[in-house]
Amino acid sequence: MDLSLTTPALLFPAISLLLLAYTNRFLTLANLIRDLHARYRANPDQILLWQLRSLRYRVLLIKHMQGFGVASLLLCVVSMFALFVDWQLAGKIIFGVALLLMVVSLALSLREIQVSVDALNLRLSDIEELAEQSIIKTPLGPV
Repeated sequence: MDLSLTTPALLFPAISLLLLAYTNRFLTLANLIRDLHARYRANPDQILLWQLRSLRYRVLLIKHMQGFGVASLLLCVVSMFALFVDWQLAGKIIFGVALLLMVVSLALSLREIQVSVDALNLRLSDIEELAEQSIIKTPLGPV
C-alpha cells in the first residue's frame, strides 16, 4: 500500500484544533490557579490547597498533552517530506509514530478530563454536605 502525500496532511486540521483546545484548557487553568492562589494567600484553607495541588497535576497533564500533540504534528510534516522525496517506507514509519503520539496525547487528555470531573464531584459533594447540614426553610418548605 502506498501512502500519499495528502494522507499525513489530513491530520493537520485535527491536530491544530486539538492543540487549540489544549491551549484553552491551559489558559482556563492558569486563571483559576491565579485566583485560588490569591484566595489561599488571603485565607489559607485546606480545600484550596488540595485544589491547587490538583490543578498542578492537571497543568502537568496538559503540558504533556501539548508536547505529544506538537510532536505528532512535527512528525506528520517529516512524514510528508519523506513521502515527497519518495521514501515510502520511512514516510509510513514516521506517520505511524505520529499517529501513536496522537493516541498518547488523547489518552492524556482523557486522564485530565477524569481528574477534572473528580475535582468537580468533590466540590459538589462539599456543597451537598453543607446543604444537608443547614437546610434553608422558606415559606414553601425546605430548599
